[in-house]
Amino acid sequence: MREPIENRFPRPSVMGVVNVTPDSFSDGGVNFDPDDAAVSARRMLEEGAAIVDVGGESTRPGSEGVSADEELRRVIPVLEALQGLPVSIDTAKAEVARRALDLGAELVNDVTALRGDPKLADVVAERGAYLCLMHMQGEPRTMQADPRYEDVVAEVARFLEERLTFAVAQGIPEELICLDPGIGFGKTVEHNFELVRRLDELTKLGRPILVGFSRKSSLGRIMGDPAAKTGTTAASVGAGIAAYERGATLLRVHDVREHVEALAAVRAVVAG
Repeated sequence: MREPIENRFPRPSVMGVVNVTPDSFSDGGVNFDPDDAAVSARRMLEEGAAIVDVGGESTRPGSEGVSADEELRRVIPVLEALQGLPVSIDTAKAEVARRALDLGAELVNDVTALRGDPKLADVVAERGAYLCLMHMQGEPRTMQADPRYEDVVAEVARFLEERLTFAVAQGIPEELICLDPGIGFGKTVEHNFELVRRLDELTKLGRPILVGFSRKSSLGRIMGDPAAKTGTTAASVGAGIAAYERGATLLRVHDVREHVEALAAVRAVVAG
């Protein structure tokens, strides 16, 4: 049995993002070469990331899925190069998760919250892996077409509570699970900021919260560009600090050093 996830990732911890894809929203292609991806991952760990999240399928708005074979072709060489280092696998496919866990991954980050592949819960349970359950309205190809909620925070909280209950019923220990409100996954700019503003309502679910606001288009749009596809590092750090102050445990980020240093400054102020 692994130690509880809140012990493995104490507040605040940083998760670095390594997208082994040609089309991710902010860094697609940068780490598509496995050697480049491994170098990036090692650099993020040296900069203070507690873990690096390796993914082989883009989930940006409008993206199309890829086969399990293609996803494995992309991520396996990277995972092999990173064996012995703290790695998570960003996947919704049971076979990809199984192979990644065999190669030392310790966390499965599933944007479908165990809805995409009925076999994934069994893989996570059997291997005793950590699990992140994320909220997404719709699916990547269409999720940003016209997202609507009566109360986005209340609805996300209900969804995450239901998926947490489901995961535990499948044999995954609750103490190994964290939750992600899914910033940018079927949400408007206003929805995204409301989720961070009221993050305390999600922490009441009793599980560590992971927030991935890094470089999301909402951060570019609040700067005055309604067509922005990404946000700046500075805006990402600002949103990340706001999330941490409202209870987030893990920040999933592209720019590790900047977030680690900003969080160190915040902790120094609080400790003082």
